[in-house]
Amino acid sequence: MSTTPANRFVLVATEWFDGERRHAHGPTTFKVVDGRLAGLAEGDHGETLAAQGWPLQRVAFLMPGLVDAHVHLFLDGGPTDQATRSAHLKQNVEQLTDAARRSARQNLAAGVTLVRDAGDRHGINNRVRDEACDPLAGLARVRSGGLGVKRAKRYGTFMATDVDDATSIRGSVTKLAEANDEIKLILTGIIDFDAGTVTDEPQFDIPAARLVVETAHACGRKVFAHCSGVKGLDVAVEAGVDAIEHGFFMTREHLLKMRDRGLAWTPTFCPVHFQWAQPDAVGWSANTVGNLRRILDDHAEHLRLADELGVRLLLGTDAGSMGVVHGLALAEEADRFQEAGLGVDAVLRAATSAARWHFGMAQPRLAVGAPWEAVALGASPFGMGKLSQALGRVERVWLGQGA
Repeated sequence: MSTTPANRFVLVATEWFDGERRHAHGPTTFKVVDGRLAGLAEGDHGETLAAQGWPLQRVAFLMPGLVDAHVHLFLDGGPTDQATRSAHLKQNVEQLTDAARRSARQNLAAGVTLVRDAGDRHGINNRVRDEACDPLAGLARVRSGGLGVKRAKRYGTFMATDVDDATSIRGSVTKLAEANDEIKLILTGIIDFDAGTVTDEPQFDIPAARLVVETAHACGRKVFAHCSGVKGLDVAVEAGVDAIEHGFFMTREHLLKMRDRGLAWTPTFCPVHFQWAQPDAVGWSANTVGNLRRILDDHAEHLRLADELGVRLLLGTDAGSMGVVHGLALAEEADRFQEAGLGVDAVLRAATSAARWHFGMAQPRLAVGAPWEAVALGASPFGMGKLSQALGRVERVWLGQGA
């Protein structure tokens, strides 16, 4: 499915999306040299260039490689029984690393060329990130959160280290920044679905969370915060984290501040949607299923509002969570965005260029000079109905040199 580009070739796309907008006015010709987009022109110039010795390819729809902005590579989202999931976590580090490699391959096969790994306590994400730098490895590229930070005896043991006072925060964040691409802050626990809300207090107050952010920024690293619930969101926004992950129980006031302060949001519908759609896998009661539906509906309403207000949205799946399968989940998350009322262009932007802009990548769109990190689909997602119908038809994936 995935390949390293030949030294040069020409590709003609019937339609394409550059990461920001759709181009559907007719065929476009792309010239790729040494893994970078060397030129593009309106019209079909394929046969002319083929006659000059350029290998020719034709595709129905072209777009930048997809980005899953929130995954846990070492976790396997396929098994839905607790015994199997528990046994998976008891494997040794080498076995878990192999699982992470499989996850990265699954992502690439699904057109996901870049993932942001949201933390594991073994450093597997950093290891696979380094392996994925080789375009021949067959792995999706990895932006790694390495090991995050949390409070002792609180949620997040599988992906974070404990910090205590200000000295501990400064020292830990500074050390983690040497290996991590970003710093993960575990700000809250998980949602109590039986109660239908977040019941515990935030792990960090505003001054402590702000210290994490300031220290990370001084080290040239952004901060992304695991956070849900009004109290936790208050802390995240006021502390100035760069991105909020999950963000259930969002409010309009939070979104307005996020827009004005340039904070991104990765909503991660998939894990909660799975538990609503398949409650027997978790053993939820009818009351809890009702809570799940209410939470999802509220989340969709605020996602739609975020889009209207201009908050930067990143598409992330939390792949590795129960029922959230690496690679396949991205199309499902795209459906959730679409069901919330976002247009196809907005969803594709969240799944391609928005994350690259947020990560500070120099060339986040398909443009001349950019790495040829692209995906060809068998049909256009525009007018298809569910986005998953088109995103599930990946025909070719390219990982350009220097992407």
